[in-house]
Amino acid sequence: MAVEKNTRNLESGIETDFRDKMSYGSYLALDELLSAQHPVSSPEHHDEMLFIIQHQTSELWLKLVLHELEAVRGALQRDDLRVAMKGIARIKHIQRSLTEQWSVLATLTPTEYAQFRGDLGSSSGFQSYQYRAVEFLLGNKNAGMLRVFANDPSATELLSRLLTQTSVYDEFLRLLGRRGFPVPESLLERDFSQAHVFNEALVRVFKSVYENPAEHWDLYEACEELVDLEDNFQLWRFRHMKTVLRTIGMKTGTGGSSGVGFLQRALELTFFPELFAVRTEITAPER
Repeated sequence: MAVEKNTRNLESGIETDFRDKMSYGSYLALDELLSAQHPVSSPEHHDEMLFIIQHQTSELWLKLVLHELEAVRGALQRDDLRVAMKGIARIKHIQRSLTEQWSVLATLTPTEYAQFRGDLGSSSGFQSYQYRAVEFLLGNKNAGMLRVFANDPSATELLSRLLTQTSVYDEFLRLLGRRGFPVPESLLERDFSQAHVFNEALVRVFKSVYENPAEHWDLYEACEELVDLEDNFQLWRFRHMKTVLRTIGMKTGTGGSSGVGFLQRALELTFFPELFAVRTEITAPER
C-alpha cells in the first residue's frame, strides 16, 4: 500500500524570489523586531526572554490603543459618533488581549524571577510613557508624571501635548452639549490639564439619556461603550496588581514605588465617574 506524504506542494503562483519585491519580513521589519530582545542577566536566565517579550508586546498594543483613541477623539469632535464607537469596539478587543497576557507572565514563579530581577536595575513598567498617554487621553491627567520622563524628550513632548488637550470624555461631553443636553459650562471650557472630577449635574444629564433610550439610542449605546472601556481598563489594572503580588509579594517595585500598594491605589482612579454614579439614580420608565 502506498504511503501518502504528509506535505503539500507549493502552488505555482506562490512568490519565492524577493530580490526586488517586498516580503512579509521586510514589510514588518522582522529583522529589527526579532533582534530587539536583549537579556541583561549574566549568565542569561531562561525566563528573562518571557519577561522582555511580555512587555514589548504590551507596548505594541498600547501604541495601537493610542492610535485608536486619538482617532476616537477626532471623530467625537466631528460629531461622528458611529466612527468613534467603531474605534472603541476595536480598543476593547485590544484590552482583552492585554489583560490575557498577564496569565502568561503569571507562569513566572517568584523563584525564577528573583534570579534576574536584580539585573533590571531601576527599570519598571511604571516608566511606560505610552501607558501614561492612554491614561491622559481617557482623562486621568497628572502633570507630576512628566517628571518620570524628564530624560526622554519624545515622551515628554507627547505627554505634555496630551496633558493640555481634551480627553475622549471631554469630547463626548462637548458632543452632548451640542446635542442640547445641559452639560455644565464648567466642564466644556476648563483647564484640561487637570483630571476630570465628579460632577453631580452631569449625573442628571446621563439619567435623562438612560431613562429615554429609544429617544437617545446612539448616546445610550455610547455611554455603555465607555463603561465597557473603563471596566476593561480596571480589569487590566487588577490583573497587573495580582500578577505582581503573585510574583514578588509586597516587595518594593524596581522603579521605587511601593509595588502592590501603589497598584492597589490605582484601582481607585476612575475615568467616567458619572456613568457609574447614574446607575444608582435610574428608575424604571413608565409603562
